[in-house]
Amino acid sequence: MAGAVFLLAASGNHAADLVIDYAPVARQCDTLAASSLAAGQDLAFLTKEVVSRMDHAIAVADDPRWISSTRPTFVWASETKVACGKAYGYLQSGWRDEDYLAKCDCFHAKMLRFMN
Repeated sequence: MAGAVFLLAASGNHAADLVIDYAPVARQCDTLAASSLAAGQDLAFLTKEVVSRMDHAIAVADDPRWISSTRPTFVWASETKVACGKAYGYLQSGWRDEDYLAKCDCFHAKMLRFMN
C-alpha cells in the first residue's frame, strides 16, 4: 500500500513537470521600457501604429497556416489583438495607456519572431 502511494506521489510530481510555462506572465515582456510605442508620442501616430499591429495580428490569427502551426505564433497573434485592441480603445478616448501600448508592441514583436 505504501509503495502505491509513493508511486502515485512520484508520478504526480513527474506529471507536473510536463506542464512547463515557457514564458511566465512576469517575463513575457520584460522589455516594456524599450517599446517603440511611447505614451508621449503624437496621438495620430500611436493610433496608426497600434491599428497596423492589430490588423496584422488579426490576419495572422485568421490564417490556417498559423492556426495549425506548432509554433506559438497564433498565441502571440491573439495576445497582440487583445493588447492592441485595448490600447486602441484607450487612444480613441484620448488616453495613452503606457502598459497596453508597450504590450501591443512587445506581443507583436514576439509574434513576428515566431513567424520567422
